[in-house]
Amino acid sequence: MRVAFYAPMKPPGHPVPSGDRKLARLFMAALARGGHEVDLACRFRSWEGIGDGARIRRLQALGEGLARRLIRRYRATEAAARPEAWFTYHAYHKAPDWVGPVVSDALSIPYLLAEASVSRTQAEGPWANGYHSTVNAVRRAGAVIGLNSADAPGVLPLLADPDRMIALKPFLDVKAFRRSAGVTGAANGSLRDGLAARYHLDRQAPWLLAVAMMRDGGKLASYAVLAEALARLRHRPWQLIVVGDGRNRQEIEWMFAWADAERVRFTGLLGAKELAPLDGASDLFVWPAVHESFGMAILEAQAAGLPVVAGDSHGVGDIVRDGETGLLVPEGDAPAFAAALSGLLDDPARRAAMARNALSSVSDNHDISRAIGTLNAALAIACERLRT
Repeated sequence: MRVAFYAPMKPPGHPVPSGDRKLARLFMAALARGGHEVDLACRFRSWEGIGDGARIRRLQALGEGLARRLIRRYRATEAAARPEAWFTYHAYHKAPDWVGPVVSDALSIPYLLAEASVSRTQAEGPWANGYHSTVNAVRRAGAVIGLNSADAPGVLPLLADPDRMIALKPFLDVKAFRRSAGVTGAANGSLRDGLAARYHLDRQAPWLLAVAMMRDGGKLASYAVLAEALARLRHRPWQLIVVGDGRNRQEIEWMFAWADAERVRFTGLLGAKELAPLDGASDLFVWPAVHESFGMAILEAQAAGLPVVAGDSHGVGDIVRDGETGLLVPEGDAPAFAAALSGLLDDPARRAAMARNALSSVSDNHDISRAIGTLNAALAIACERLRT
């Protein structure tokens, strides 16, 4: 099947890395592996983060104009080359899909929507247009693929048939990631030696890894919780490796100013090939996950056999099995985070058991092979709904 793909939040070719960009690419890969011809329909980014009404109206007009141009282009193309389905990844009030439903209706093709988020608190206010657009997109969709269980209460009431909502756990290509991470079931000693030399790390101290962009909102709040939690453990041996960058980097570095320079390493942005070995060689992944949807970095850490200490927010519990692959603590609770981390630092045997559980859990539940079957089923459901 020929599938037109669109990611209004962040296109797969966006220059700034993020979990959202990774998943957009993974969805395209999963659809292609499922035997479909996937075309990136457009790179238009509808996201507006501060509630600027004038800019939101401009984005809406641009999106609607783009939809009209796509319709003209597709109609001018021979029928055998036109898309047979439209697939949109991640739409919500700040990044609505102004394009896909219009094009799908004009071409009479099924419309699928993955990771839709609907919050009734946004029905009025600066993002009201985006909210109502997302509501209409959900109602229009032949299938809605839910990656985050926290989204279900907002989406299900909008569906005439609840079977149109299809659960899919966040996923990645486990084999490819583990090859990059150098993981065969345990951290590789020579890999750790090389990383210790590269980043000037103490080979003997436990390595704590945090991976996140450095921006306002939940990311900044998470860094603040992490800094406070680690300050409570300053008497313990550990080293923190922070992977990420952004406009708030200086502020975040100041949060850790109490620590000796040797204890916290800020690497800046790292590509996937540079980051994966750190996942494979570290001892714990630490992220408070304030306002986190679920966290691709958390999933990747577990794919490398890295136990997690994370905040229990939104869909994080969908990918971390509390007490088995890691520990979840109340969102924003620095003392609880410190206590959980301290307990695992004291218990290497429990960390090792969690590492094994993480490896098997990701393989069993979060591999791209599972996504392929789910997406094919969703396409079949959406096509059938269009025929009836």
